[in-house]
Amino acid sequence: MIIGGLQKCSLIDYPGKIAAVIFTVGCNFRCRYCHNPELIIPGKQVQNIPVADIFSFLETRRSKLDGVCITGGEPTLHTDLPEFAEKIKTMGFLVKLDTNGTHPDMLQLLVHKKLVDYIAMDVKAPLPDYAKIAGYEVDAEVLEKSIELIITSGIHHEFRTTVVKHLTTVEDLKKITITIKGAERFYLQKFVPTNVYDPELAETEQYTQDELNEIIQELKEYGRDCRVR
Repeated sequence: MIIGGLQKCSLIDYPGKIAAVIFTVGCNFRCRYCHNPELIIPGKQVQNIPVADIFSFLETRRSKLDGVCITGGEPTLHTDLPEFAEKIKTMGFLVKLDTNGTHPDMLQLLVHKKLVDYIAMDVKAPLPDYAKIAGYEVDAEVLEKSIELIITSGIHHEFRTTVVKHLTTVEDLKKITITIKGAERFYLQKFVPTNVYDPELAETEQYTQDELNEIIQELKEYGRDCRVR
């Protein structure tokens, strides 16, 4: 594992749990609104934290934390992710995984081995339109496989979409709700225009809270447990 960051305590990253957040390095997307651009390309990160240091820290938090959130970057790019998650589990922590869904085989392995307790998958856009966010064409069938796997896994999960007003329309969000039919919950994440991969987005108009609340009401008509985060 290449680890570029550690947040020692979070009350918001793992719903209902107190968790540490581990940031892996490397991602196969170049999302314009990414707020961790320093983690995208290996070698560009601010720091490289030894895995041994991570476990030494977690050893001191056995009775203080409920879980660990593994995020990125894109964690499923790392072939040793199952071993990493397994060691965290053996220490008594719950494991939450954040993913972009492009490696369903890795997700299947983690689910099969019961190495994750919560999965959060970003759905960037309607599946045929990923290039406008991710920076290149993405195989929709791969994403569909991950979505179905997560929904039918029996594991607590969420899907989430970061909303940038000129990139993500209400119709886009309606299409996404149909794609994730059967999901436990769906979050709209407000775009924060700081430290982003595409700095031009910092100058664009964003949805207001009232507008997002109206969108939520429209999406609820599709049967989604949809909220703003």
